[in-house]
Amino acid sequence: MYKGIEHTAIATADPEKLGRWYEDCLAMPIVHRYGGNVFVKAADGAMLEMIPSEGDAVQTGLKTPGIRHLAIAVDDIEAGVADLAAKGIEVFQRVEAGDNRLAFFRDPDGNILHLIFRGTPI
Repeated sequence: MYKGIEHTAIATADPEKLGRWYEDCLAMPIVHRYGGNVFVKAADGAMLEMIPSEGDAVQTGLKTPGIRHLAIAVDDIEAGVADLAAKGIEVFQRVEAGDNRLAFFRDPDGNILHLIFRGTPI
């Protein structure tokens, strides 16, 4: 019955602008728009929906309550980090956990993302 997560929504002051950032920087093309909402889609089929926000943004960190990050799978972590750097995106933390490699960064709205390379898939 339950097939998986179809998409996750990100509330933002400018859905078009943030959608273009995901398209330009993370190769997630804009695939759908409606009522001010913008959908981007990753190569594996996962989607993000950018929705118009209301109110002030809240300060978040790696462990504040709620959804804390989006993990972007890569097959070469160093190539991914180099690509982010070439686009002016700062990696603020690197983590090695067993044979997994992670590189944390933020989108223009401050949402936390990380690249992940899993040496052993789960």
